[in-house]
Amino acid sequence: MNINNVVNSYKYLDVPTKRLVKTWKKLEGPKQIPWTPLTKPIAESTVALLSSAGLALKTDKPFNQEGERRNPWWGDPSFRVLPRAVKASDVKLYHLHMNSRLVDQDLNTFFPLQTAIELEVEGVIGNLADRHYSYMGYILEPQVLLEESLPPIIASLKNDQVDAVIMVPG
Repeated sequence: MNINNVVNSYKYLDVPTKRLVKTWKKLEGPKQIPWTPLTKPIAESTVALLSSAGLALKTDKPFNQEGERRNPWWGDPSFRVLPRAVKASDVKLYHLHMNSRLVDQDLNTFFPLQTAIELEVEGVIGNLADRHYSYMGYILEPQVLLEESLPPIIASLKNDQVDAVIMVPG
């Protein structure tokens, strides 16, 4: 493995916090996954992507990395909209816990848009939505994300008549 491609999720944590988070990770047991069955076949469904990689258009306001540097317990709870026609050259990764060079090499690493388009062409999914979303994962205090960012994302998904969302972990 190339050491330059390793992402250090604990880079900005002090030693006691790093130990605490690693301990929590070990202690956390399996959680029940919320599941809503599709009401129609996936081949007839409109699908959108939701990435936790902190991706934004280069023309958008960047995610707040300085806040993350100052307080590794905090992550920018906002979100960004990525259009279906986005190209890798239009996008920047603003997440300190991920290797941004991977996005430069292949946008599909954290946002598999090209793969989703291929699935649409092959008829595996019905339609790919015109709008997709990204937020910054690794938010240890998700209240603002859940209360302020998630409702407009859901409203947009409903407005776009999206039937299924593919969550792409960053």
